[in-house]
Amino acid sequence: MANSRAEISAIVVCFNEEDRIRECLESLKLCDEIVIVDSFSTDRTVEICRQYTHRVMQRRWAGYRDQKAFAHSQATREWVFLVDADERVPPSLKEEVLDALDRHGEGFAAFSVPRLVHYLGRWWWRGGWYPDYDVRIFRRDRATWGGLDPHERIIVDGKIRRLKSPLHHFSYRDIDDHLDRINRFTTVSAAELKGQGRRWRLSDNLLRPPFRFFRSYVWKRGFLEGFPGFFVAATAAVYVFLRYAKLRELELRGERSGDSELG
Repeated sequence: MANSRAEISAIVVCFNEEDRIRECLESLKLCDEIVIVDSFSTDRTVEICRQYTHRVMQRRWAGYRDQKAFAHSQATREWVFLVDADERVPPSLKEEVLDALDRHGEGFAAFSVPRLVHYLGRWWWRGGWYPDYDVRIFRRDRATWGGLDPHERIIVDGKIRRLKSPLHHFSYRDIDDHLDRINRFTTVSAAELKGQGRRWRLSDNLLRPPFRFFRSYVWKRGFLEGFPGFFVAATAAVYVFLRYAKLRELELRGERSGDSELG
């Protein structure tokens, strides 16, 4: 008698994604269960999600790491597939995931997948965003959460195998969305750095941004994408600059607060 297929829980965290969540959930029909954790959306996100699964929970936003860890804790199947609301699982990746679980599921605790970004009317094979391997399929009982917000990561107890087919990532709706996210993410990231005891250095703001630009535009061949390649490299540098500038701002606030208490 043939072994039954490994069962998969998809987990998705979301907030106000009515324009993108349907395509995401359509692409997750390979999964046996879909768990949604919504941060009290004010649009039709929850209504759309309930058309695909009864396992829709609402929870106050607790940060990227904690929100996804909670979604993980609600999954009930042997394997968990983490997908963001702005991502899609194309047919080639669906087939590879099922084949990998069938062939290699016994020997591995997780699988990492490359992510392919679609932005500014193109797929970004160049410029530093690809392949951006990330663990997305893992045994429910062999994974915990770590990293710093907004760049949380899954820590796996066991071997990890890489897959070849990319997860499609529709990261930014437009330039306004991109810049807004840079502002929000750098605020969160600076706070996490400070919480970890990281101290600001002038070299962080002098050297890291130009290196990031060089990496994206020259080393990763973003220049072959024309002006969009220049824009992506420039915004990557701005992200790094703001991250450390905001860390310095937090330090100065703490120093002023300390002076006020002494006074």
